[in-house]
Amino acid sequence: MNSKLLSFLFGSLAIVQISFAQTPMDALMMPKGEICLAVVYEEANWDHYWEGTALRTNGNIGTFNRKMLMPMVVGGITDKINVIVSLPYVKTAATGGQMTGVEGIQDFGLSLKAQLVDKTLGPGQLMVFSNLSFSTPASNYLSDYMPFSLGFGANELGIRGIGHYELDKGPYVRGSLAYLHRGATEAERDYYYQDGSFYTSTMNVPDALQAQLAIGSWFLQKKLRVEATFNTIRCTSGDDIRSYNVPQPTNKVDFDQVGGFAQYYFKKRRRTRSIGLLQSHAFR
Repeated sequence: MNSKLLSFLFGSLAIVQISFAQTPMDALMMPKGEICLAVVYEEANWDHYWEGTALRTNGNIGTFNRKMLMPMVVGGITDKINVIVSLPYVKTAATGGQMTGVEGIQDFGLSLKAQLVDKTLGPGQLMVFSNLSFSTPASNYLSDYMPFSLGFGANELGIRGIGHYELDKGPYVRGSLAYLHRGATEAERDYYYQDGSFYTSTMNVPDALQAQLAIGSWFLQKKLRVEATFNTIRCTSGDDIRSYNVPQPTNKVDFDQVGGFAQYYFKKRRRTRSIGLLQSHAFR
């Protein structure tokens, strides 16, 4: 059976984003030579979680809180190839028990995004993108301290395909699918259980599939963009959280998130700042 953890690993209950650029999963590109900045703030809270199919609470944790502040730099190598660099700072805490939260720099992320197709098709425009991403721990944080850990503590290599179709009058639909290959992390113990006993400090973090579906539209002569999204992550392997035990990096994680996004451009698009607001809800 699948482990269905709440959003302390991947998502948030509310995200506020101040955006001057694009993200790895959207259909926007920066022109050649332009460099833009973005800051993403994310906060998650939960007081119960899944052990397989059993929904549990944990008085030793109480209400868990996770905050993330992630600066991003986006640059146009060419009009069709962009680079995105990110470095999140994460802080975790809880209201109950004796476990102490941690804070610090998480993972350094590097992403290359390329536009492969841009052609008129019927009453709109079809665009296809590809994205290659890599992340690695940027500090010596303890990964085997979940849910308080800053991250998985493992390298991640991802490849993503994005399809976007936009009507001339503004409405659009976009879908993306990514495969995330994750490496191993080092724990500060020489034994752990994962459907059997392992006498080693090395834990393999499960690979995952990540998908997004977005429906939106441009308004006010393409100054305002409004979008609804559905995001999902499914690990391809891993184990359940054991009963009355803490989670660990080997666990299989299922994650779903629905959200809404609004972004307003004060001047001509691609030439000036914009401010966006993203509200989301994570479940399962």
